[in-house]
Amino acid sequence: MSFQDRHKQADRLRAVPLKAVLLAAGAQADPRDPAKWHTARGVLSVNGAKFINWNHGCGGGGAIDLAMHLNDTDFRTAIAWLTLRFPCPGPPPLASPVLKPKLTLPAAAPSHLCRVKHYLLAERGLPADLIEPLIQSGQLYADHRANAVFLLLGKNQRPVGAELRGTSGYWRGLASGSCKDLGFFALRPQHIEAAILCESAIDAISCAALHADRLCISTAGARPNPAWLAPLLGHGYRVYCGFDADPTGDRMAQAMIDLHPAIQRLRPPLHDWNDALLASA
Repeated sequence: MSFQDRHKQADRLRAVPLKAVLLAAGAQADPRDPAKWHTARGVLSVNGAKFINWNHGCGGGGAIDLAMHLNDTDFRTAIAWLTLRFPCPGPPPLASPVLKPKLTLPAAAPSHLCRVKHYLLAERGLPADLIEPLIQSGQLYADHRANAVFLLLGKNQRPVGAELRGTSGYWRGLASGSCKDLGFFALRPQHIEAAILCESAIDAISCAALHADRLCISTAGARPNPAWLAPLLGHGYRVYCGFDADPTGDRMAQAMIDLHPAIQRLRPPLHDWNDALLASA
């Protein structure tokens, strides 16, 4: 493809309506405000060809900028992503599809398990009777950096990702290739009365210690509409959004309730569920 052809292709893709790009990316329109959209990267406001993300304090103009923002990617990859979804008539341009990285879970390092257990039990105050079964089942383990690894489980209890939590400092992250929309970390009681959605695995364990009859789930970050949420609601459970008691948690909780009015807000009594657990000791 010549430079002129690439320039024409970019101009065509830049003019794709932002609404079409948002729908292609799985965003949800706000039922109360037609200019507002709920995305995996937060709440966006759209005005014609312009958009702004209030969560990140940034914005842009045109479909290419929006695709770059929604997918957190570069210009070339955004062009490829848009071309696959909005092909032009005639022979398709030479563009590589966006490939999702393969899931790579950290290898278990049993020699660091004592450090992880000390962090979770002594520093975070989590009950041993909740931590030990997670370790025995393999849903929680230590990696070679002494991070705590919490598996996200999908269909047939197969791992689809992992939350990683550093045991020195405040580092947290996800295993490479994790897909938070295909599964989650959770503690399941024998008899489920209701479900509480928390922002992290440590918060979910803390919440389970305080609410023993609840299915406590980590959303691996405050986000309003994970793909597994609608099927969860289909089970008929009462579902509460237990995101952190801070502006981001409140904003994401309201966005979730706007999309799923059956969900109720359950604000932690302190900043998060782990703070509440530590204060109750």
